[in-house]
Amino acid sequence: MNLANKLTVSRIVLAGVFIFCLFIRGVGAKFTALAVFLTASITDYYDGLIARRSNSITDFGKLMDPIADKILILGGFLAFVEMKIIPAWMVMVIIARELVVTGIRVLALSQKKVLAAEVAGKHKTVSQIVAILFILLFLIIRDSGFTFRYIDYYAKGVYALMLICITMTLTSGISFMLRNKYIFTGEK
Repeated sequence: MNLANKLTVSRIVLAGVFIFCLFIRGVGAKFTALAVFLTASITDYYDGLIARRSNSITDFGKLMDPIADKILILGGFLAFVEMKIIPAWMVMVIIARELVVTGIRVLALSQKKVLAAEVAGKHKTVSQIVAILFILLFLIIRDSGFTFRYIDYYAKGVYALMLICITMTLTSGISFMLRNKYIFTGEK
């Protein structure tokens, strides 16, 4: 297993640590969750960079990189639903998109094709990372015990960022489906 693939696998492990830290009480645990999430997000950047620069792009990496992203991002969003920070319908839209895209990838694999992530999917992931970072900062402020005069505006900002994520999620999903429709229609 090359270094890029090890970074991808490490992101899956870090996702579990991140979610665990979210449910520990106290601001220290939220800071730890933030640090772990940032570390995991950075591995997403570097695994692709290392694979491209060292010419070590593998089918494993093409398949597992987006799955590792999904585990990290969806785990965070599901935790935030449990914490009643974001509405469940938003996460359901994101999950539905991910299931459709993953289904197309699995179908492509059955045809001995591996579909790499697209640019729109990368942008979607960045928007989701930004939203999660914003929510983590919200949790740190809330759990620190400081009175934050504009906390209601911050909560509205979380909602607005999630609407942007939903838009980018749907756009990238539709783009992926249209670009790869030959996988499920049999047409070229």
